[in-house]
Amino acid sequence: MEMDKEKIDDAVLALLWLTLHEGDRAWKGFDWDVLDRLHQKGLIANPAGKAKSLVLSDEGLRRSEELFRALFTRAK
Repeated sequence: MEMDKEKIDDAVLALLWLTLHEGDRAWKGFDWDVLDRLHQKGLIANPAGKAKSLVLSDEGLRRSEELFRALFTRAK
């Protein structure tokens, strides 16, 4: 089975929206390779460090909410 890393990145970015706090911070309990790819895409700040959370860029926040709504909400 071949994994679609873009879909995985989108799912993780959407789940970061679920753990948002302090406006632009989210818990970073996800696979490091995925977080590194999101960082390379400019969607999150460098996740390396001792902090248990990461910072989403403005584009990361926008895309995170968009993906969360698309993947995890029900139509009325």
